[in-house]
Amino acid sequence: MRLRLAAMGVDLVVRDESSSGAPSGAVRLPDVPATTTLRELIRTLVREDVARFNAAPSVVFEGLVMPEGARPAGRGFAMREPRWIDWEVQAEEAVEAFGRNRFFVLFDGRQVTDLDQPLQLSADSDVRFVRLVQLIGG
Repeated sequence: MRLRLAAMGVDLVVRDESSSGAPSGAVRLPDVPATTTLRELIRTLVREDVARFNAAPSVVFEGLVMPEGARPAGRGFAMREPRWIDWEVQAEEAVEAFGRNRFFVLFDGRQVTDLDQPLQLSADSDVRFVRLVQLIGG
């Protein structure tokens, strides 16, 4: 009889900051696979941002990329009225924004440039999403 061990996840804190280095927030991502890729990490972060928003919609979305029909507003994106956001659409926008150099990611002090590069995460990993411009439409 063969036993399969479940992959252990880590609770990871992801920091958001401006290109000047000013912190603009942090998100705790529970149970992230210890081995993942930047693409999957971006998707996980966006899914968490959108889930928090959809649980209590407001007129300001604080996420990585701007939802369709919104406009930049302070630390987030203002919408005409609260509405449900599709996390998969937002995740694709975020992946495309990364490819267009709208933001970059620092992992343990070094820049990650390949979306499919394997990352070995621990609870002590330092992950920072650095926004270069307001992400209008990704």
